Amino acid sequence: MIPLSYNGSLTIPIAVLSGWLQVLLADYLPLIMTVIIGITLLGTILVKATRPEIIERNRFLKSLLDVSPLLFIARLLGAIFAICTFFQWGPELIWSENTGGLLLNDLLPVLFSVFLFAGLFLPLLLDFGLLELFGTLLTKIMRPVFKLPGRSSIDCIASWLGDGTIGVLLTSKQYEEGFYTKREAAIIGTSFSVVSITFSLVVISQVGLGHMFVPFYLTITFAGLVAAMIAPRIPPLSRKPDTFYGEKSSDYSEDKIPQGYTPLSWGYAQALEKARQNRGFGDFLISGVKNVLDMWMGVAPIVMSLGTITLILAEYTPIFQWLGMPFIPLLELLQIPEAKAASETMVVGFADMFLPSVIGASIESEMTRFIIASVSVTQLIYMSEVGGLLLGSKIPVSFWDLFVIFIQRTLITLPIITLIAHFLF
Repeated sequence: MIPLSYNGSLTIPIAVLSGWLQVLLADYLPLIMTVIIGITLLGTILVKATRPEIIERNRFLKSLLDVSPLLFIARLLGAIFAICTFFQWGPELIWSENTGGLLLNDLLPVLFSVFLFAGLFLPLLLDFGLLELFGTLLTKIMRPVFKLPGRSSIDCIASWLGDGTIGVLLTSKQYEEGFYTKREAAIIGTSFSVVSITFSLVVISQVGLGHMFVPFYLTITFAGLVAAMIAPRIPPLSRKPDTFYGEKSSDYSEDKIPQGYTPLSWGYAQALEKARQNRGFGDFLISGVKNVLDMWMGVAPIVMSLGTITLILAEYTPIFQWLGMPFIPLLELLQIPEAKAASETMVVGFADMFLPSVIGASIESEMTRFIIASVSVTQLIYMSEVGGLLLGSKIPVSFWDLFVIFIQRTLITLPIITLIAHFLF
């Protein structure tokens, strides 16, 4: 998770390894993901139909394959969409390069490699004391500012500097292990899963303002932190219960420091105790493989099904243009040039984060293009990646929750970004 400079940009080692694998398997990854999604559906059907004893006895396989009716439908649609896209069968609106093709050929190959390395190496982050140390040191900052435990600082840094998908994976695993309550997991998953610094450069370059990357990134960081402070204090996040997954919780507490300890010494003691519990390389490897399978088979079909449906709505219907119309008076009030054209980009980002920049690239005003690019990044939640990941994970958020939080973040960050844009331009 340590940031490093690679090919002239700031990234993290997992992202570098992921990039290498994508290049190595570039021609095969769409087929690999289609096979994974297909096997997931077949396994789910087999378990539902025959209830084999080996699956019933294995808690991990049972949770992976014996899913709710809603998730079964999502896996069925995901397999249909993946097969139709790979072979270009059926209506073009399913497999075109802006709908299913975007997901199967561009996004899912990235998720395949990120999930592989992040899942395998995740036990290094979870099982050897790092989170216990930083949790104790940073809880006095994270609790009052973001309503989060200190250990979440690692999730937030991993999400912000590295990749939102890594942050969602890390958060989901800690939530399942009882370190986060439902409310805390929902806050982390919806407030910090920003796209990588590298992709932020792609976004600002798409609107023709690559030379303004530094003020652009400072703007989205500031606006994003403000949104992360406000959103947890209002519904729906504020109404999430402070209960744990499966009504279990960890014995670990970072908020209570025993007498005779400083935050550093107590965090160090907790970290050593956590590391002593590790039982060797075999457990580390098994845990990593389970993480990978959980994300490949649990998340990829959700991303393919929900992402394709949302992108079809964005590409072939005017629904997102209609949803953007209420923003016109607000954009005019904020004195943003070409307000009507800008309004069409305000909600379409819910389908895919890159769409606002694609649509807004033709707008003449540089200030408006800057605002569109900045808002699209700080909205965070888009169904073609982070939204689908959140719904596919155990983090307790619904589709409606995500849409409401998306609108909230837009309304919070838009005035801040506009004020900075007026100063810059």
